[in-house]
Amino acid sequence: MKSLKTSLFAAGILGLALTAAGCSSNHAAGDSAKAKSLTVVFLPGDSAKEAGPARTALAHEISKATGKKVDVKTTTDYNVAIQAISSGKAQLALMGPDSYIQAHKQNAAVAPILTYSGKSGTLKDAQYHSYVMVPKDKASQYKVNGKYSLQKIKGKRMSFVSNTSTSGFAIPAGAIATAFKVSNKDDLQQSGKFFSKVLFGGSHQGSAVNLLKGDADVAAFDDMDLVSYGKFTNDSTKAGADFKVNANAPAPFNSVRGKESIALAAIQFKTNQSLLTQKWSASLTSTKSLNV
Repeated sequence: MKSLKTSLFAAGILGLALTAAGCSSNHAAGDSAKAKSLTVVFLPGDSAKEAGPARTALAHEISKATGKKVDVKTTTDYNVAIQAISSGKAQLALMGPDSYIQAHKQNAAVAPILTYSGKSGTLKDAQYHSYVMVPKDKASQYKVNGKYSLQKIKGKRMSFVSNTSTSGFAIPAGAIATAFKVSNKDDLQQSGKFFSKVLFGGSHQGSAVNLLKGDADVAAFDDMDLVSYGKFTNDSTKAGADFKVNANAPAPFNSVRGKESIALAAIQFKTNQSLLTQKWSASLTSTKSLNV
């Protein structure tokens, strides 16, 4: 397969990593090397209508780099995306670290090839935030000694994104487990264990809507997937961050326009942390090519 250059991310795609199914692990992946087209699959958060231009731009850049037609596959379920890349039905996937880990477990030929940069064009400032949020009108109930805290969320109704989401489950669940010394993280995703009820929004947007509609008391989601629907009215990097939905926000936020949520915890996640963990890296300012 032709080389896929790092310049394809000049399109400004918001995503954590582009992974590829290797061409030597299984029959399906092997066949993909000879195909005239490539399929790229997106996680639910990147499958939203508002992300359409970004998906189109990425598909265009991949097509230019490979000389192949690119078919875009959107999903409403994390596991569908994971299965698509691990089975070879898709040859490329835009996904986060935890989804990559799950796909790689299913097929060792699934490997990360690119990640996005920060504003500097390097990995130094490539970062985003994962939040544990509550409705603004109830945020004062979660203060301890005058500061927002996780200490009062036990027994509440909790919404995560998916148990294979990095910023929508792994990171916030880790922060909660640390704060409460929970040894079994499985307890955090089962209703009646740590939380009275546990919901999964299926996407970051879905988890946020669960919170703002009143179906959950607490919710986890990231900033990258929400910026198309609202904005932070203060410092978004720490507890107390205030996210407000735009007055003209499209679905699924059209029913919660103008509503606000407050972060009890804001966890910064740097791309190079996942790169080091997975032992892979690529400088997006480099002109070198990476082989798919």
